[in-house]
Amino acid sequence: MVRPAARRAGILIAAVVAAGLTGCAGSTAGGSATAGPNADTIEGSITVFAAASLKATFTEVATSFEQAHPETTVRLSFAGSSDLATQILEGAPADVFASADERTMAKVTDADLVAGEPVPFATNVLQIAVPPANPRGITTFSDLAAPGLKVVICAPEVPCGAAAARVAEAAGVALTPVSEESSVTDVLGKVTSGEADAGLVYATDVLAAGSAIHGIEIDAARNAANTYPIAALTDAGAPVAAKAFVDFILSETGRRALTAAGFGLP
Repeated sequence: MVRPAARRAGILIAAVVAAGLTGCAGSTAGGSATAGPNADTIEGSITVFAAASLKATFTEVATSFEQAHPETTVRLSFAGSSDLATQILEGAPADVFASADERTMAKVTDADLVAGEPVPFATNVLQIAVPPANPRGITTFSDLAAPGLKVVICAPEVPCGAAAARVAEAAGVALTPVSEESSVTDVLGKVTSGEADAGLVYATDVLAAGSAIHGIEIDAARNAANTYPIAALTDAGAPVAAKAFVDFILSETGRRALTAAGFGLP
């Protein structure tokens, strides 16, 4: 809502321009245009759908965004990227989508639900997650094919599952998982609860789990990294705030938070 003071200021400026005095509201040689009093105001409530592996980072960045823009509110919804994409395609109200891979984002883009082009903002690789003591003595990816070993991975349609398939193919190892989960968080939960001997999760999840998990790097995973894209959506209720949040993720503040969490930068 335009305040009375701002309205009076606008009338005064109009009067000056009408009198032929230029330069107060335009650009001059070697200068830039002067914005109005509310031109930089970012406000409104936005809902951000983000891959489960982004939970800690996006929670931190969303708090920083709200502090930088006090008239905004960010609601976060985390789940497997495939589930989130399905919800968006079915009409769930969302303003921003951050997927754990480009293939899943393409489903939303192909449905003309993305405003502009999705922008890559992070990368992630898989690691083997085992209990801290590593009781089964797992050291390499090929160890996951040992008889009787309970291995849990993501389902093929989920980004971490697609990555697992690429890593297995590159390593020449056939996996026989005891379960396929809908998100990397569920895989991690199976390992931390003792229901699985090992699981394939992102390096960022291993880092976030701290002493609850031991991570083992996978040589073949280096060439099977997932690229994370982000985009504002066409049906965003607060499109300016949605675009601002995307820009904030791409800013130095967002990049610092991502690298601190173990993500790579594209």
